[in-house]
Amino acid sequence: MKNQKIVILGGGTAGWMAANMMAKSWADKAIEITVVESSSIGTIGVGEGSTPQFKGFMDYLGISEAEWMPACNATYKNGIRFIDWSTKPGFSSYFHPFPAQPDDYSAPAFFHNSFVRRKAIDVEGHPDHFFLATHLADLNKSPIAAESFPFEINYGYHFDSALLGQLLARKAAEFNVKHIDATITDVRKHLDGDIAALITSDGTEIAGDIFIDCSGFKSLLLQHTLGVGFESFESNLFNDAAVVIPTKQLDTIRSETQSVARQFGWSWHIPLTNRIGNGYVYSQRYCDADQAETELRAALGLLDSEVEARHIKMKVGQVKAHWSKNCIAIGLSQGFIEPLEATALHIVQETVQSFIECYQDADFTDGNRDKHNRALSERYQAIRDYIVAHYRVNSRTDTNYWLDNANNNHLSRSLYQILQAWVSGNNLSDELVRQNVDQYYPSVSWHCLLAGYGIYPEQSQLKSGNALANQHSIEKVNDFIRRCGLNFKDHRMELESFVANVHK
Repeated sequence: MKNQKIVILGGGTAGWMAANMMAKSWADKAIEITVVESSSIGTIGVGEGSTPQFKGFMDYLGISEAEWMPACNATYKNGIRFIDWSTKPGFSSYFHPFPAQPDDYSAPAFFHNSFVRRKAIDVEGHPDHFFLATHLADLNKSPIAAESFPFEINYGYHFDSALLGQLLARKAAEFNVKHIDATITDVRKHLDGDIAALITSDGTEIAGDIFIDCSGFKSLLLQHTLGVGFESFESNLFNDAAVVIPTKQLDTIRSETQSVARQFGWSWHIPLTNRIGNGYVYSQRYCDADQAETELRAALGLLDSEVEARHIKMKVGQVKAHWSKNCIAIGLSQGFIEPLEATALHIVQETVQSFIECYQDADFTDGNRDKHNRALSERYQAIRDYIVAHYRVNSRTDTNYWLDNANNNHLSRSLYQILQAWVSGNNLSDELVRQNVDQYYPSVSWHCLLAGYGIYPEQSQLKSGNALANQHSIEKVNDFIRRCGLNFKDHRMELESFVANVHK
């Protein structure tokens, strides 16, 4: 690989993740990586949760949990609890768990029961009875098992995104990534349209061969300079703003994200070691910023509080090409889907990894770019569909916001067929495989969503089943999960062990 200069515009979590992954991957290559960011420009910093893939990122960089978690006020995450999204009796909440190896025993019972329940047979079909992660979250336990329990447990994290960005910046310096604090006021292009250099406020040019756009919603390089278009998801996803208010941490530190349906959207509640991050994602078509802030403050018991709220506008959708000319967009500059399932950093990882694989031989053919763009576009569409499903199948009737979501027919063909497979009693797993979308959200995630909302025949329609229908004992499943759970510590105790080990 010939000498190359890669310039990353924008720090923040996305920029520093990209810098670290590239620097680590090409440690033995003659590649110079520079991050350009302005200390006078803040970051959005909303994303405080991850999927299990983030552990792989940290492991790849050689950063241990004992090192980074205390530095970022981080906690463990077993999954997401959805509260009040459904009004069906017995289904007012459900948990979307991260998978664990012991689920190989209990998940088949869930798949069987949810299939039979859709045939109007009266069996237990609520997902909360079948997964270890749900049990751990119920008991506020961490997902870190005792050494005597040698089974794979997947989990995510909650963290302070600003502190994480700072930690990754320090790590990048160890990989010899250069850092320039400057405000970019202009961009110079070559005659062929490629980006040649970034121009700072004092007229300095920062030249490069490849430019990574991590400039956030502004998308200064890909959209503003190269003119790449944007595909809005506003007809599928109504939410376009958020209000954020932190609160003090409780004595008990939950090991879950909570997503609570509100009048005009939903609120997240994310536990860190020093505080709880709270935010209300809503649609400005149905309420204004003051209404949203008042509703969130009321839910948090802060109506008379002087705790400051932060308001954020969201641009939901994706760019029409994630890689154009010699510029690749990563993070908010490439697109955004509301943080309902905490997919933002996962998309960053996938985007950087795709580019690294394309770049290994400096292969910049049109086919190469097309492959990257197609893969990212399909990922965004699949994630969008899974998020849209949360709204489409809701049964709330308290506001026009929820009624309009339930009646929204701007569905992709893929999502329509997935929902049809469920309500018609067909094999949902087979449908996901047929569409090749199970790589984005596995069958268990779709089953938990639809079963968790209680998308079953009405209780009055259910009839007793035979021995085949009742082949799985819910009591045995629950006892198995309970015994597995004995191998895990209290969440706060696990987190405090990091601090204890530091002072040994």
